[in-house]
Amino acid sequence: METPAPDQAPRTTPTTAPAALEAIEVRKALPLGRERIEILRGISLRIGHGEFAAIMGPSGSGKSTLLGILAGLDSPTSGAVLLDGVDIARMGEARLAAIRNTKIGMVFQAFNLIPTLTARENVEAPLYLGRHADSPTARARELLALVGLSHRAGNRPSQLSGGEQQRVAIARALAARPAIVIMDEPTGNLDQRNSENVVALIRDLRAATDTTFLIATHDVGVATAADRAIHLVDGLVAY
Repeated sequence: METPAPDQAPRTTPTTAPAALEAIEVRKALPLGRERIEILRGISLRIGHGEFAAIMGPSGSGKSTLLGILAGLDSPTSGAVLLDGVDIARMGEARLAAIRNTKIGMVFQAFNLIPTLTARENVEAPLYLGRHADSPTARARELLALVGLSHRAGNRPSQLSGGEQQRVAIARALAARPAIVIMDEPTGNLDQRNSENVVALIRDLRAATDTTFLIATHDVGVATAADRAIHLVDGLVAY
């Protein structure tokens, strides 16, 4: 029997690690009178660990619906949504809430900060839900430093600019060390300069934390800064 040469590398079988997030033939239909309107018509996509991806498309293309399903805030009519290889599409609400609290960070166009809390307290808030190893205060201070807002830790949202509020919202989304941060039009309420600052921040945070970012946006600048853009048209991935 022939033996391999000493310097010949052993042959291995390639393996595919689970994606950070994967949608498989996701469909969503809603009743309209006696008819059913198909919003998503079989979406399949795969977001790798540490990737910065953008979802683009015209109004009515299904971006917000898809984002809600990927974030576990809505259920598809059919199809699967795999988060680190685990299907969350048919998961019970109690377990799904725990998954959202530990695995998924959310950032919204309207910031959604609690107005009576300081920046530090807003970032701490997710860590008081469920079980987390981090000290809420220490983690909040670490993240506010990471987004350049240590000097604003004691300020309430009304005392912050729009760009600063969005930075606090991003820090809050990272508090529980999620596998993925999902953003819905995070620059929609910001001017051009602050939009560019937020995009630069996302790229820096991805490099510093290896967190996966998925962003739905109309902003071409955001899509250009991402590793790739996924374009939706009429409830389907166009390219």
